[in-house]
Amino acid sequence: MIKKITVVIIMLFSTFVSSQVGGETTYQFLNLISSPRQAALGGKVFTNIDYDVTQALTNPATINVEMDNQLALNYMSYLGGISYGTAAYAYTWDRRTQTFHMGVTYVNYGSFDGYDENGNSTGSFTGNEAALSFGYAAQLGYSDFYLGGNIKLITSLLEQYNSFGAAIDAGLIYINEDIEFQATLVVRNLGMQITTYAGLNEPLPLEIAFGMSQTLEHVPLRWHLTFENLQTWPISVANPARAETDLEGNQTQEDVGFFQNVLNHTILGAEIFPAGAFSIRLGYNFRRGQELKIVDQRNFSGISAGFGLKLNKLRFSFTHARYTSAANANFFGLQLDLR
Repeated sequence: MIKKITVVIIMLFSTFVSSQVGGETTYQFLNLISSPRQAALGGKVFTNIDYDVTQALTNPATINVEMDNQLALNYMSYLGGISYGTAAYAYTWDRRTQTFHMGVTYVNYGSFDGYDENGNSTGSFTGNEAALSFGYAAQLGYSDFYLGGNIKLITSLLEQYNSFGAAIDAGLIYINEDIEFQATLVVRNLGMQITTYAGLNEPLPLEIAFGMSQTLEHVPLRWHLTFENLQTWPISVANPARAETDLEGNQTQEDVGFFQNVLNHTILGAEIFPAGAFSIRLGYNFRRGQELKIVDQRNFSGISAGFGLKLNKLRFSFTHARYTSAANANFFGLQLDLR
């Protein structure tokens, strides 16, 4: 059964997979961090099987009964005056049909001053995008594998141009409850534009990712290891600012080797007291740290840290993520237990 499903998924991948990273696709907001917990653990974690109802926005295979009647609201004050947020809710119909999930991602790019080709003012304009998702997950027979999927409807308005699209997320997760270990393979944003901005059809930001996590037996710590954007190899390119010039004026471009490419696919995260009333979260995103670091200056790009606090039926989360010395972001989140 699992082999058949894997073959079907691979065949679908072969139709859509191409080198897609930032700046090469539309609806890039689909890759924004979905919650403060995600942000604190490096930006992408796909293996949390617990109360965190926002987790299903990035991996629908994690939908489980602990999410029943949980409502999450998250807000992010992002870079350049951009603000965005997510919301998620799950409901268990019964133990047989398991749990249904619904989520929203919204981004507001703020207000801009418009000018024509002659420099004359055309007034101000704005831009915003949103995605509405519906998800469900089920156990594969009596195995330790769970398969989940999201259907996403996407809308985008940028000045006078608008677009509508649809996509799916699919996740397959292995759960070993004896050693509290999870491993997952996720495909995100597999879809297309239904209506385009101006007649040009653009691809969506497809991503394939693999993640693992485990709670240590005698230490209240859960580690996370994520490999993102596996559909693109190599993911790194030489930075012209790091080229070296010898005494004769000859330039040698930065050498991005195999090991650096592996690191740039890697995200590390750790959560201390993950099941407690107070938890501490740390993460490091190697690609963010490498791409946003300033030459000859230590700025700790790629580092993120946050905490979670549980007060009765309310959970509060906060994260501070370091991008460069000139740009940081704060993430706030609330989760309400409505049972």
